[in-house]
Amino acid sequence: MLKGKKIAFCVTGSFCTLNKILEPVSQLIQAGAEVQPIFSEIVYHTDTRFGKAEDWKKTFADLTGKKVWETIPQAEPIGPKNLFDCTVVAPCTGNTLTKIAMGITDSAPAMAVKATLRNGKPIVLAVSTNDGLSGSAKNLGVLLNTKNIYFVPFRQDDPEQKPTSLVAKMEEIPSTIAQALKGEQIQPILWQPKL
Repeated sequence: MLKGKKIAFCVTGSFCTLNKILEPVSQLIQAGAEVQPIFSEIVYHTDTRFGKAEDWKKTFADLTGKKVWETIPQAEPIGPKNLFDCTVVAPCTGNTLTKIAMGITDSAPAMAVKATLRNGKPIVLAVSTNDGLSGSAKNLGVLLNTKNIYFVPFRQDDPEQKPTSLVAKMEEIPSTIAQALKGEQIQPILWQPKL
């Protein structure tokens, strides 16, 4: 199902989650997909305790064999040139979730989503946000009811310490993409919480 598919893989600023998306990207490539990494500006330029920006760029470039995109002009041709079969945002922060829900295209990932939706192609979102059940909840609700938007199964990641925080099961990214390419939402969408 994934062999020969062209996938835009957008990475936004949930830095603590970046290590968890490397294996799914590798699995996509092993399955025969062509993956174009697209970073948000904050990921492209910011060093954190989870790694240096230059190291993340090198890791994704080495893994995919593609130079990382990070500008709106790089992402804009996705629509008119019909470049990808699917666009993934993983991790998808609450900020990016809001931009997608509101149609704001002030970042390369948001532009990639808009451009892909223009062509009626699927968008796969892997949420990772501390306000998924508070400030971003309304935007999550909007997108759950939006055509061509599909979610990687998610759950509360720490109900006691961070009761409004949500995180996707990143290892389900490839299977979620496979279902989305068939026009289906993978189920169950709510991943069982930690007890």
